[in-house]
Amino acid sequence: MKSETSKTKMRIAPWLVLFFLAPAIGELLSGSSPPAEFFSPFGLTLLCLLYGAGAILVRELTYRWGGGWRTVLLLGAAYAIIEEGLMVKSWFDPGWMDLGVLGDYGRFAGVNWVWAAGLTVYHTVYSIGLPILLTTILFPARRDEPWVDRRGLIILAGLLAADVAVGYLWMTPYRPPAVAYLLAAIGTAVLIWIARRTAAPGPAPEARPLSGPWRMFILGLGWAIAFFIQLWALPNTRVPVLALLALLAAFGWASIALGKRLESGAAFNSPRHLLALASGVLTFFILLAPLQEMDPSRADNTAGMSVVGATAALFLLWIAWRLRIRPRPEIPPRGMF
Repeated sequence: MKSETSKTKMRIAPWLVLFFLAPAIGELLSGSSPPAEFFSPFGLTLLCLLYGAGAILVRELTYRWGGGWRTVLLLGAAYAIIEEGLMVKSWFDPGWMDLGVLGDYGRFAGVNWVWAAGLTVYHTVYSIGLPILLTTILFPARRDEPWVDRRGLIILAGLLAADVAVGYLWMTPYRPPAVAYLLAAIGTAVLIWIARRTAAPGPAPEARPLSGPWRMFILGLGWAIAFFIQLWALPNTRVPVLALLALLAAFGWASIALGKRLESGAAFNSPRHLLALASGVLTFFILLAPLQEMDPSRADNTAGMSVVGATAALFLLWIAWRLRIRPRPEIPPRGMF
């Protein structure tokens, strides 16, 4: 008779959860694609093949290379360039629908620099890092094994490439300058190369008492608020572009330093504390969801965003409940992979 663990493992595949969770966070919860758009057959297919395939590839390459969260973040940044630079071309298109003031503020040499920097951070964290983190917490027994085989990786890579090609050709008629586009492609390859060369397991956690998860929650929420103030609010004040780019760079550097500190501590190896951190980062969009639905300035159909926010909150509470009723071992020193 198979063990209860085996039965649980067979119930649902973690890659399938990640396949839908990545676009649900990156597009649906953020409000970039409200329910009417997200759940259309074309929209759901396009977004799952983009976000879902991208997140699975990042997780599987990180696992196979023996990397940790540094590898995930580097590959997440590469994914951000693939989506925003190579596929939808929002890095370069001054008329991209979501730019707003960033269509001219921070634009130089055919590149929307503030938008490019902000969206790289956004996709690295929200579209790749958080979905992988939450899926790993949901499937602790599967964290030290591949989620798809080599053939599956090849298929996913092919689907992602096809999705990017479709987006490039048909989403907008805009065609970026060849040199800038080529440099974006080179930047993607460089990030993947660095991720491969620097892949290594995370440091062993320090043996020290754990504080309450609420500190991690507040840290995550504070990070999200600080990030979106820089991306959404400050450009409207028309602060000098170079000053804002320097602030974004400093914020990114501080986030990396904080991540390294957390990774070396015991809290980063506790599922409850990691869930609290992820919940804090996501709470920003959960609170914003009903406001987006009531926003009269939105040209798209935002009906149902309140339900999306409430569902996301219940999903996080459900994961927390599972952790409480089914105690799980601490994540080993190698980290989440």
